[in-house]
Amino acid sequence: MSNQLRWRVGASCVGLVLFVLLWDLALYVSGAPLLPRPWQVGLGLLELLRRGVLFKHLIASLFRVTWGFLLAVAVALPLGFVLGWSLHAGRALGPFVQLVRPISPLAWIPLAILWFGLGDTSAVFIIFIASAPPLTLAAMNAVRNVPAVYVRAGQNFGLDTRRLFLRVLLPAALPELLSGMRLTLGISWLVVVAAEMIAVNSGLGYLIVDSRNAGNRYDLVVAGMVLIGLTGLALDRAMARVARSLMHRQDVVGEEPG
Repeated sequence: MSNQLRWRVGASCVGLVLFVLLWDLALYVSGAPLLPRPWQVGLGLLELLRRGVLFKHLIASLFRVTWGFLLAVAVALPLGFVLGWSLHAGRALGPFVQLVRPISPLAWIPLAILWFGLGDTSAVFIIFIASAPPLTLAAMNAVRNVPAVYVRAGQNFGLDTRRLFLRVLLPAALPELLSGMRLTLGISWLVVVAAEMIAVNSGLGYLIVDSRNAGNRYDLVVAGMVLIGLTGLALDRAMARVARSLMHRQDVVGEEPG
């Protein structure tokens, strides 16, 4: 481990410890009765682990996020490429995507329940509808921001549309595209928690609501919040690592002699 990485990890740990100490001190001084102290939250996490429900709810949330996000990728990326490449398609469908994007995903919950009932399908649909518009716009902008000289050079070399996309557009748009996918994954994780508070009976969002209703177990409520934060951080780190790996592979391939 390099010295710079050690310093970064150490600084993060110190910041986390200070946050927990200030949290505990503030509750000790104020005597707030409904807010749990850090040690109570830790005991709540151990209780969830002993009851065998911690991983059950975590896996349920990850399952819904995975399917909703992958469906958004499968639909939004090709659509975004088409809208970014074709001026006429962008003018025709771009305003619709811009119109749908600002609508809160929570506004779709009644329709999701009406169409799909209560269960995983509704939650997956809500994640999809929250993730697809921003990812479409990210792909569209990534293609449009590719320098025109790259496209003209590919056309001058006689590349057809398929090879032009694979050899020129996709590599040039990849950094911006990966950044958009990373942000969209964060949106997916935020949305699944909200959807689980209404449309399903499992997952971390459901755990929070159920703990509040079951005798005001706010230690379990905050424990669920901690799990959400840690899992979201892990997903972001994993996506960042995947992005770095893809960019490194692209650089290696680009340096190989023809």
